[in-house]
Amino acid sequence: MQLSIFPLRLNLLPDGVLPLRVFEPRYLRMIAEASKRGMGLCLLGKAQDGGFSPLLAIGTRVEIIDFDCLDDGILGVTVKGIDRFRIRSLEVESDGLLSADVQLLPGWQHAPLQPEQHILAEKLGQVFQEHPNYAAYYPTPQWADACWVVQRWLEVLPLAAEEKFSLMASNDYHDALHFLLQAVQEEDAAIRQH
Repeated sequence: MQLSIFPLRLNLLPDGVLPLRVFEPRYLRMIAEASKRGMGLCLLGKAQDGGFSPLLAIGTRVEIIDFDCLDDGILGVTVKGIDRFRIRSLEVESDGLLSADVQLLPGWQHAPLQPEQHILAEKLGQVFQEHPNYAAYYPTPQWADACWVVQRWLEVLPLAAEEKFSLMASNDYHDALHFLLQAVQEEDAAIRQH
């Protein structure tokens, strides 16, 4: 499958929603051709010497669910994650737009959160309360769904791109779930000590 690639410093996973500001001509073309070509988002890795940031090879295919011309004249586009993919090959088109041959990856299986994992949904609910603009993108949050909760955490947690990449590249969400549970428990322990 061929996709136009939008490289970003933040990530999106299936069922996630993300607003984008689009103004460069190559990305305006990507949006215009999205219904024919499809598009994907990929994380940029840590900047190397000389300021170059490598494109990480796992991304998410997205669909446009809304668009609007913003007050500053820039195109606002809202996308929703469909499925993960791995880049097999990449080429740069004449205007600088990246085009990738990608292999779609199996979706993570959905399963209910176990009782000892509910703290992840509770803490994510606090994030939603603190950021109502973000929460507005999810009118029906899937609080009981372990996969959904883990995917939203991986989008909002301030981790290095390479850390997110290794968790996103996994065949299931279990590594990420254990990582998140450990992080939440350590945070709770630190709060109790103060």
